Amino acid sequence: MRDLRRLVAAVVIVSFSLAALLGIAVLVGAGEFGDTEAQVLLTTVIVGFESVAALCYLALAGHRLALVGVAGGVVSLVATALALWLTWIEGYGDAQVWQAFGVAVTIAASLAQVSLLLALVGRRTSPVLLGGTLLAVTVVAGMVVLPIVTEDVFSSGYWRVFGVVAILDVLGTVVLMALGVFGGRAEQREARPESRLLSAAVEARLVETAHQRGTSPSQLVSDALDAYVVR
Repeated sequence: MRDLRRLVAAVVIVSFSLAALLGIAVLVGAGEFGDTEAQVLLTTVIVGFESVAALCYLALAGHRLALVGVAGGVVSLVATALALWLTWIEGYGDAQVWQAFGVAVTIAASLAQVSLLLALVGRRTSPVLLGGTLLAVTVVAGMVVLPIVTEDVFSSGYWRVFGVVAILDVLGTVVLMALGVFGGRAEQREARPESRLLSAAVEARLVETAHQRGTSPSQLVSDALDAYVVR
């Protein structure tokens, strides 16, 4: 699994690096900025977003919920393919293609967010907070997909509810990410065995004795060990 993660990460980095080089070449190259140049730049942006999403999905590699990342990867590839299709193929930007693209992007972005949250949360994270945030992510995605699929014009009340749920979604995400990052570090410190070889009192005595003898603490310890071994 670790080798697979490295392989996917390498592919993502190389792909976006090539796209970025093409974008830079278009911007600094000579000639008039036309449709082709705009398409190349848009392709760079598309590959960049796909790269970021892929890294989010990859965070669940080896996780018990790795299927969430796999599902996100599949949907994001569909979204990327549709985006490239709309960018380069003329005459195929009909309503159904745009609908499929909007739905795929929404689901892919939601799964990327979920993947990142699941990868960051630790044992101390409240199940209620995690469950509530994941529910908010799901509701937000559903409320975005519904107007795209139905093509209906929803009332302001609908979008007010959407705004409230979206705010809760962002709030829960920020809190969970903060707990995941800083709480994880705290867990690692607690799980890590005592790394100090000497207590503070012994260190202070060592420094004081070395100062009195006109030598360094390291040299004093070395001399003491030599004397001990000789005995």
